[in-house]
Parts: sequence; C-alpha cells; structure tokens
Amino acid sequence: MGLLDGLMGNASEVNITDVQKEYAKILTKNENVEKAYKLIRDMFIFTNKRLILVDKQGITGRKIEYHSIPYKSIHHFSIETAGNFDLDAELKIWVSGSALPIQKQFNKNLNIYAVQSVLAEYVLD
Repeated sequence: MGLLDGLMGNASEVNITDVQKEYAKILTKNENVEKAYKLIRDMFIFTNKRLILVDKQGITGRKIEYHSIPYKSIHHFSIETAGNFDLDAELKIWVSGSALPIQKQFNKNLNIYAVQSVLAEYVLD
C-alpha cells in the first residue's frame, strides 16, 4: 500500500500471522485473526469472535484505542464495488446503538467480496 492510498483512506490486507502476534494481548484465549486491514497506522481486524478497530492516536501513535464490536451487534452491512471512475471499494457496517455506519474504503487491488464473505460468515451465524 502506498502512502497516497493511506492518505486517501484506502485500506489494504496485511499478514494475519503478524497481526495475531502483535495483538495477542487483546485477543481471548480461543480467538483467531481471520483477516486484517491497515490504514497507515490504524487497523481493523476480523477475528472468529468480533471485529476490532484499532485507532492509533497522536503524533507518535503511542495512545491506542481498541474498539471491539461483537458480530451479534452488527445489524446489517453493505459493500460497494470499485467502478471505472471510482477506484475504491467500500464497506459499511451498521452497529446497534448507532444510526451512522462504520465506513471503510479499500483500494482496487483488494477483493471486497472476500471481505464481505468473512463478515457474512460471522454475522449470519
């Protein structure tokens, strides 16, 4: 992922083994990372139990907020595929207690259908 993609809000997939090790301190005993995506410093992680949004704050990024969303709290979600002029794909997730969706943009190289499939597997169970 290039710096320009990150500045434009585009996410790209990262290695799940590295994410599993780096975020082991916030994962439960039987929790496994299924998919992970990075936006410059921030990440969002799909595990077998929940969606974790990682927000690194400040200039140094030492202050970190971990936002945990159990899959059962997700009411619905949508994907928008990249087009000819709009090169970004988008994922929107509506969570109980919030009227506005969580929105994430992905670069054109990412398979948005695969992201949707991971989310659907857990939300629809």
